[in-house]
Amino acid sequence: MPTALSPQNRSDALDRMSGQTLDVLVIGGGVTGAGAALDAASRGLDVGLLEQRDWASGTSSRASKLVHGGLRYLEMLDFALVHEALHERGLLVGRLAPHLVHPVPFLYPLRHRVWERVYTGAGIALYDTLGGLLGRVGGRGVPLHRHLSKKALRRVAPSLRDDVAIGAIRYWDAKVDDARLVQVLVRTAVGHGALAASRTQVTGYLEEGGRVAGVRAVDLETGRELTIRARHVVGATGVWTDQTQELFRAQGLTVRASKGVHIAVPRDVIAGEDGVILRTEKSVLFIIPWPTHWVIGTTDTPWDLAKDHPVASAADVDYLLEHANAVLTRPLTRADVLGVYTGLRPLLQPVDDGSGSTTKVSREHTVATVRPGLTVIAGGKYTTYRVMARDVVDMALTDRAPGEDPDAAVPASLTEELPLAGADGYRVRWNRKSHLAAAHGWTETRVEHLLDRYGSLVDEVLALVDADPDLGRPLEGAPDYLRAEVVYAVTAEGALHLEDVLTRRTRLSYEQADRGTASARPAAALMAGLLGWDDAQVEREIATYLARVEAERAAEAMPDDDSAEAARLQAPEITPFASAS
Repeated sequence: MPTALSPQNRSDALDRMSGQTLDVLVIGGGVTGAGAALDAASRGLDVGLLEQRDWASGTSSRASKLVHGGLRYLEMLDFALVHEALHERGLLVGRLAPHLVHPVPFLYPLRHRVWERVYTGAGIALYDTLGGLLGRVGGRGVPLHRHLSKKALRRVAPSLRDDVAIGAIRYWDAKVDDARLVQVLVRTAVGHGALAASRTQVTGYLEEGGRVAGVRAVDLETGRELTIRARHVVGATGVWTDQTQELFRAQGLTVRASKGVHIAVPRDVIAGEDGVILRTEKSVLFIIPWPTHWVIGTTDTPWDLAKDHPVASAADVDYLLEHANAVLTRPLTRADVLGVYTGLRPLLQPVDDGSGSTTKVSREHTVATVRPGLTVIAGGKYTTYRVMARDVVDMALTDRAPGEDPDAAVPASLTEELPLAGADGYRVRWNRKSHLAAAHGWTETRVEHLLDRYGSLVDEVLALVDADPDLGRPLEGAPDYLRAEVVYAVTAEGALHLEDVLTRRTRLSYEQADRGTASARPAAALMAGLLGWDDAQVEREIATYLARVEAERAAEAMPDDDSAEAARLQAPEITPFASAS
């Protein structure tokens, strides 16, 4: 099952999409669009997938990186949503993506001795029942919760202040390398026959008999104009749903954008192995452990500006630091912040209550055929991407195109049973990690890093190192990554630009204090020969990335959204977009 997203694969995919009529064309390369492409391809359909930037470059790489049921939705009595999400969590941990989705413990601090322990404990017990007991796959899931005394809490979380809790409940959810999961979804879809191309912008649509019959698009890498015909077009464009419908001259769903900001701080500034969940006046705050850093987030505020480059302001960063410091013994400062990333949640527009709040908007998704031939999906949450993908493909296929048999059965979704690329064989290789480490002169920690990024696809990365041992050295400026990973990002993972590697194939843009700038030139040098860059293009790639980092840092010093966005927009686009018509 070849899955490589190589430059040649992309070029061939565009040629083939232009030369046939697809059964389903998906617009949007986030988690929902990638999931929809896989869902449709696994049903035996001819499928195309287009993304105007890089895979997962929008919301799907900029959230809390959690796979969870939404503990706070239990308080809203939304049991169906929680159960659905926890079932999906079980599938991802146990079958679909165990190499990318890993259980992680969280501490829920308690402030009151009796009633809160009973009340919260009952809620988390129900959470375990819905997910831990009923959501296990193949006997695998996350551990059950347990209560901690104040003494036990101090032992497992020495960085929490003594006065913030009389104890805690330790429960489990899961974390995900979100950008990698999307890229693996695309690769898995390609392995099942889908045609996929990033950096391809839809600029218009085809119409026959009042029905959408495909799209006009442009390859932003070459300027080539394309006509792609399809019986069914699916819009999975998240916060851009309104613009997608406007492009197709359709009306249906209305989406509101909510800004979520996260910061990363070094691992050694907070002692302990457990994450923490805190209630705030607006929502909840997570402190999430990763091997080299902690992620702290999130904010939840309306965003009414342009959606291409949402950024954090000084107020956002200060809000996160303030709420984290309310429970930490060692206060965090701006100097501790390694990086910042900002995403926009696509929330279905609620009935206006005049408050302007976005925190009570449901994360449930809605699917609608907004005009014949065009089905769109909006809302939802990352954890339930597979359900969203299934639902939008189901609805699209019931909107029969001319010439389709109205009585033909719609093939059922297979994705609940379909492991993603890298999942099969992951645990076998994990059990052999000491052998892999010895064979290459690495530590087991290095091998664990590779396995948790590639799963069984690590064999392909190791093959690059075996062919060129120099690729087995750490990337300059990024000791946790190998030079081979940059090469693999281009040859197998669809990276076309330097920012694709430094922000999504790796996490250097926010997990290191220099935000990947020290690795920019070495990474660009590795990419140049693979992508045919001349010296001028190499310099342009480096300059564009450095300008982006500088602009984001400038934005983070601004007092509000308007001034922060103005600072961010000083950085140029690596690929200018075409004009829609």
